[in-house]
Amino acid sequence: MRPLLILLASLACAVAAPGAWTADVPSYPQVEVRTSEGTFVLELNGKRAPLTVAHFLSLVESGFYKGLVFHRIVPGFVIQGGGFNARYEGKEPDATIPNESGNGLSNERGTVAMARTNDPHSANTQFFVNLVDNQKLDPQPERWGYAVFGSVIYGMDVVDAIGTLPTGPGGPFPSEVPTLPVIIEDMTYHPAGYTPPE
Repeated sequence: MRPLLILLASLACAVAAPGAWTADVPSYPQVEVRTSEGTFVLELNGKRAPLTVAHFLSLVESGFYKGLVFHRIVPGFVIQGGGFNARYEGKEPDATIPNESGNGLSNERGTVAMARTNDPHSANTQFFVNLVDNQKLDPQPERWGYAVFGSVIYGMDVVDAIGTLPTGPGGPFPSEVPTLPVIIEDMTYHPAGYTPPE
């Protein structure tokens, strides 16, 4: 068996093992993401990505994402946010989480995944939504992938609209930054499921 597949299998076993901090992770929690451009809703997969979902929900419930921005827009690829405020000051804490990209979920259009550096286990607070099918971000025989942990179930039109906004340089970034900040006004966990407004 190839080394990466051995690592992925080992991680899958570790994730599947019952643990005090993942035992109570809901199977399919829903999170409302209210932005300055509109609202969309994520349904997370606590069965396939329990470590990531537990981490993400803890950030949501602590109010961490309120006031942060989508700082990266790449048309036909992704929108990315969750690490910087509107002044492009980094807000990520030191904690990182294990890479759960070997969970069987693919980076298809409308899915949400964790952003990271070249270190496969460096995911922290930043996430991205896939605007198109991006299977090239899935695990490959020679490398780890980007861990998908949910998908957009409401408001994909809002995500698509964000993905077409004009961009340029901003803060420390030479490009791909929205000309006007796309602010995450709030995120709300809906234990009983999200009910769209009429």
